[in-house]
Amino acid sequence: MSDATPLSRLLDALGSAVVGQPRVLADLVTAFLARGHVLLEGVPGVAKTLTARSMAGALGLSFSRVQFTPDLMPADILGTNVFQPQEQTFRLMKGPVFTEVLVADEINRTPPKTQAALLEAMEERQVTIDGVTHPLPPHFFVVATQNPLELEGTYPLPEAQLDRFLMRVRVGYPDGDSETALLRAFHQREGRPPSVSRVLDAGTLTELQDRAARVACDDSILQYVVQLVRDTRAHPRVRLGASPRAAQALLAAAKAAAALRGTDFVTPDDVKAVTPSVLNHRLLLKAEAEVEGVTADDVLKQMLERVRVPR
Repeated sequence: MSDATPLSRLLDALGSAVVGQPRVLADLVTAFLARGHVLLEGVPGVAKTLTARSMAGALGLSFSRVQFTPDLMPADILGTNVFQPQEQTFRLMKGPVFTEVLVADEINRTPPKTQAALLEAMEERQVTIDGVTHPLPPHFFVVATQNPLELEGTYPLPEAQLDRFLMRVRVGYPDGDSETALLRAFHQREGRPPSVSRVLDAGTLTELQDRAARVACDDSILQYVVQLVRDTRAHPRVRLGASPRAAQALLAAAKAAAALRGTDFVTPDDVKAVTPSVLNHRLLLKAEAEVEGVTADDVLKQMLERVRVPR
């Protein structure tokens, strides 16, 4: 596909700032191509916010960051109408959601009412304030972060909100060589944060997303996606499996992954590559599975090995 070159430039630009996380960057770009949103999960200090900021810079998109706290209110995110005495009218003071790349840092540290304020924005790309609907930019992209370890005083995201994220991407530590390269780059920048210049224009972004949506998909791939999703519902360790909407998300991500590879058709390997990040937050395990230490990733690994791959 002709979009291989711009996408390669995008990954190279991101990789120059975020060292040692190629899989995370690939998932982030895949989600953007599929017009989805991403939940980055990892301990502090593994460049979750830097990754989102670098993505905005490389795409040339506006960027806002909200630190989610227990006292954050919906109006702090969406905005509110403020009375203007001189004009005797109300004027909308837009919140940080009116941007293109929104980073919701530690989203699980704010109450459900505020978390829910993002639901309409993420699903409909619009917000409603005092009964008036306001559209968001066409490339609106939410990158939320959460720390999986420090759970005291947090509000776990309900299933309805988790389902709004196309992917939950786990961000781990880089390997030794990558961490050395990261430290070398930090030294050469004299401690200054890395910056990423724009590599794609707005027209190219829309074209890439449209092409990803048009990637060809054989009927055998559709059946493979359906079988994977249905298999999660029959697994003995799963209390609630993936929904039909999860199947749609899995197909959209697989098509975007194929576009990122530079091909115009989906292969089973594309489906396999995105399955963990697309489905790991959409499964509810039984209590005994959690006691035994079985995770959603374990279930998905077993499922990918068991379900027959189309030829």
